[in-house]
Amino acid sequence: MTIRAVIFDFGNVVGFFDHRRATRRLARFSPMPKEAIYEFLFDGTLEDDFEAGRLSVPDFLRTLREGCRIQGDDESLVSMFGDVFTPNPDVCALVPDLKSRYRLVLGSNCTPLHSQQFRRQFADTLKHFDGLVLSHDIGVRKPQAAFYEACVRIGACAADECVFIDDLHANVEGAIACGLHGIIYRRSEDLSAKMQALGIQISASSAPLR
Repeated sequence: MTIRAVIFDFGNVVGFFDHRRATRRLARFSPMPKEAIYEFLFDGTLEDDFEAGRLSVPDFLRTLREGCRIQGDDESLVSMFGDVFTPNPDVCALVPDLKSRYRLVLGSNCTPLHSQQFRRQFADTLKHFDGLVLSHDIGVRKPQAAFYEACVRIGACAADECVFIDDLHANVEGAIACGLHGIIYRRSEDLSAKMQALGIQISASSAPLR
């Protein structure tokens, strides 16, 4: 078995996210409590529709204003909603080292406002990737098979030469069902050991990724 492409999820792998950062900010411009705003945005179908490209940015902003009774210009709402990420330094440090030996792909379920934010915020890390597969661009979310097929195309190798790293079990299972290898990422576990078990070469100078 030879791994030729490493596919990383973004959220809670390359970068951590906290949607409650967004709802706390949005609540300052709404009569609704932050818990109700969170439920409106993330406990129904709105997030799925936005991530799958079924909802445009203008339509989302209009829905946000109407559904949460939020005041504010587009630029302010985009910033409040999208700015929810902090780097995962362990994984960000690993990416450049892997680049010399593997094709790197980012595969993320995300909205256009979130990808706009993390592409800018994580530009130094993302420049090492050969391609980004974003659900809102391709109209398909993990764990649908078409998502992994798009990742394999960017990986430019066979499915069984790819490993998919994600923090959600369902997404890793979806990758495995499509013939890829899978690793479930947990901050408390040694990611480098899991990668090395699949034959992925990691610099000897790299610290264990926990």
